[in-house]
Amino acid sequence: MPPRIFAIRDRLRQDVAAVLSPESIHAACETAGYHWRERKLGPVETISLFLIQVLLGNTSCQHVVRLGGREFTDTAYCQARSRLPLAVFLELVLQVAAAVRGASDGSRWRGHGVWGIDGSGLSMPDEPELKAHFGQPSGQQPGCGFPVAKLLAMFHVGTGMLLKLTGTAFGAHDMAGAAGISKDLEAGDVVLGDRGFCSYAHIATLLGRGFFGVFRMHQQVNVDFTPGRPVARTKGPYPREQGLPSSRWVMALGPRDQVVAWVKQKGRPKWMTEQEFASLPEEMLVRELRYKVATPGFRVREITLATTLLDAAKYPAEELADLYYKRWRVEKNFKHMKTTMNMDVLKCKTVDGVLKEGGGHVRDRIAYNLARSVMMESARVQEVDPDRINLIDAIRWTTDADSEGNAPILVINPDRPGRYQPRVRKRRPKQYPLMKRPQ
Repeated sequence: MPPRIFAIRDRLRQDVAAVLSPESIHAACETAGYHWRERKLGPVETISLFLIQVLLGNTSCQHVVRLGGREFTDTAYCQARSRLPLAVFLELVLQVAAAVRGASDGSRWRGHGVWGIDGSGLSMPDEPELKAHFGQPSGQQPGCGFPVAKLLAMFHVGTGMLLKLTGTAFGAHDMAGAAGISKDLEAGDVVLGDRGFCSYAHIATLLGRGFFGVFRMHQQVNVDFTPGRPVARTKGPYPREQGLPSSRWVMALGPRDQVVAWVKQKGRPKWMTEQEFASLPEEMLVRELRYKVATPGFRVREITLATTLLDAAKYPAEELADLYYKRWRVEKNFKHMKTTMNMDVLKCKTVDGVLKEGGGHVRDRIAYNLARSVMMESARVQEVDPDRINLIDAIRWTTDADSEGNAPILVINPDRPGRYQPRVRKRRPKQYPLMKRPQ
């Protein structure tokens, strides 16, 4: 194992550092059925160098050679990475996830673990193999664009820890992996998402697994808070009333807070099998609530939520509104992973390499959670929210060879609730035209 990784391990929480031990890495290889022979770049050394590469901003392979503490070439390092099967990384991710669960137990909302789900994208080299597997935006001319992988991630809302991340083709809908990415949660956990995840099939799947959901309602769904209001007819003679909700009113919990019965949709979603769709209940109770947004700068002035947390006394509407506001932390976490850790554009040129590097984001999930564990420890010592700890400072402290192993005192970002900063670019790019035809 490279000497630098020992210094990194010594600064981490004991439960998280155990994942990086040679014994844990060897056990992950054996579990994945990977057999290797002893060489200068075995699985322990290669994985350790892989993590250092990510923590140092996805630095080049030539730089990794200088960090390894041993004599080898960048070509040998690339070959060692390609020899490791993806299953080994996935096994290590499961071990990190177990440590993450233990680290996040103190950041619960009303006794529930809350996980935010959202999607994003990653660009990669212009290679035929990657184009065929991941696809690219339809507006790009052949030979001019780049393949893009669609990512779906689940972050812990309280700590920012990354539980799971999957990569699919660019044109895939977020719901294609939403049900699978949440299967490893614990009973009673809450899934938080935007309106792209608010569907009968998804919420019913979560309920069947013992999970709860809080999602924003889609803008095209009719919601009426009038007690005893009629229901849109799906059968019977025409003409039928227009603008009526399809849900059946059950009870009112407040002026704009009610419990309704959602009826199972007719058509099966493409992301579900016939057996999974047939197992869904014909009807389920859902709580619908609406509130106004008074924060300056916010584009949306009114939000309607759908949740399976039906108890209004235990889960007041005001607290559910505050909980949904925290969904924006997922966007910040994606920004940390893609921009701060320099992973918005991948470098590998094969499908297997992309899955290891970013499409499955297995190595980055480990490295990102290592940095997050440092942030949590610093937040505990300084008694602040972990989300206010500076991620860049945490990575620098982790990789600094001169840092001591005691609890880190990291930079605390200012707390500016409701601050509105639209994305703009101050420094103008070079005045080169866009490539519209292949050279």
